[in-house]
Amino acid sequence: MKTIEAFFEEIGRFFEMLWGVLVWTPRRPWDWRQLLYQMVRVGVNSLPVILLTAMFTGMVMALQTTATLMRFGAERYVGSLVSLSLVRELAAVLGGLIIAGRSGSAMGAELGSMRVTEQIDALEVMATNPIHYLVVPRVWATVVMLPLLVVVSDAIGIWGGYLVAVLLMGTNPVAYLETTFQYTEVSDVTSGLIKAAFFGLFLAVIGCQQGFYTSGGAQGVGRSTTRAVVIASIVILISDFFLTKILF
Repeated sequence: MKTIEAFFEEIGRFFEMLWGVLVWTPRRPWDWRQLLYQMVRVGVNSLPVILLTAMFTGMVMALQTTATLMRFGAERYVGSLVSLSLVRELAAVLGGLIIAGRSGSAMGAELGSMRVTEQIDALEVMATNPIHYLVVPRVWATVVMLPLLVVVSDAIGIWGGYLVAVLLMGTNPVAYLETTFQYTEVSDVTSGLIKAAFFGLFLAVIGCQQGFYTSGGAQGVGRSTTRAVVIASIVILISDFFLTKILF
């Protein structure tokens, strides 16, 4: 019974936090400096691990698909399989999971530390809404930066697949590039970016929510950090199914 009650309590807190972000976003003053700072933290600082993940994902995809398609004499379609897998699904999902582990956990830890040290209470005493000051910049920075990271991941992953398919497996480089752009449509790219934006919204709200409602001192901060990563990862995987169903 307590588990079910805790489950619905988490859902209620999530929508409460999401509603607070939507309500306070259009209200001034807008802290552009904080927004840019969070964009650098979420986007620019995450670029190395995102690029590394995307490159090796594309390389593994090319390695697996080339070996399989060679059995049927259809290795010229490796480029289309790699590109469609990345732009539709893998880049957005893997990018969301990485940002959830890197930035979502950081949001949970930061806001959790501020909660247990009563800094959030101090903001409320000074008539400063903590959601407006702390949560809104983090959420929208993640929503903006994750699709941009996915665009870069798409390009790097396709290039990594090209290196393996052409240099290692000996497929035709012209055929790889031709099928990459021939079968990849604009709707495929936009659907991946829409997914990334939703994933960014979910993981940022969840990370901030877990930190915002932290209790129990340092041990509570640790629990909030862990829960932020676990819940955000699960939500990304579940929402991916429904977004795929809607977009395709």
